[in-house]
Amino acid sequence: MVLGRLVGAAAVVIGAGLVAGCAVTPVKMGSAAIVGNERISIATLGTEVSNLNQAAQRYPGVVTLTPTEETQATLTWLIRYEVNEQVARQAGITVSAAQAEAALQAAYQSAAASAEQQGLTNVSLELILAASGIPPSTAAELGRYEAISNEYLKIANGGTVPTSSSAQTAAENKLNQAECQAAKSLNISVNPQFGQLDYSQFQVVTAPNPVARPAGPTASASPIATAPAC
Repeated sequence: MVLGRLVGAAAVVIGAGLVAGCAVTPVKMGSAAIVGNERISIATLGTEVSNLNQAAQRYPGVVTLTPTEETQATLTWLIRYEVNEQVARQAGITVSAAQAEAALQAAYQSAAASAEQQGLTNVSLELILAASGIPPSTAAELGRYEAISNEYLKIANGGTVPTSSSAQTAAENKLNQAECQAAKSLNISVNPQFGQLDYSQFQVVTAPNPVARPAGPTASASPIATAPAC
């Protein structure tokens, strides 16, 4: 449920990839992002991007992420994992390894069924993750992400899984608010080398360049939420 809610926006190009020697502010030195007390190092990001790239190469013509899309999508999910862990802490949610595995399998089966309806065959978990911009090496973290979100949806619905569309929408709205509050409490900071965090969908996007603007009228674009709206 939650994987489908977020995966579609995973791959958006950023302006810079993993380039050694780029200028980075002293506070950010060696860090791709800082989420609360957790530091996502550039080295960690590079390792996970490499894992995603290796998986993507096994599905040519199906997974078509560019190198910059892989970098941005990977950092997006590393941040999302930390935000969801904060949601769990604030809501008093604990999940077991078995719950995380079950949630991952349920999300995979749903996504695989959708992919097969579109004509794909032999849809593996690795393919689903790679096509969603998620490094397969972080499957365990994604399982926790799914399980935590599912538990929160039950809490938001009075202790049971929402079944009607109206109940599901109401529960997801509460989850969105909880994610916003969690992100706000974490004071997330993204290294400008990799873009900035758009809080509307919790994804890293290209930071607007106020200097390099084309001549003539500019096309309107969706505004970037540079801070939590809560």
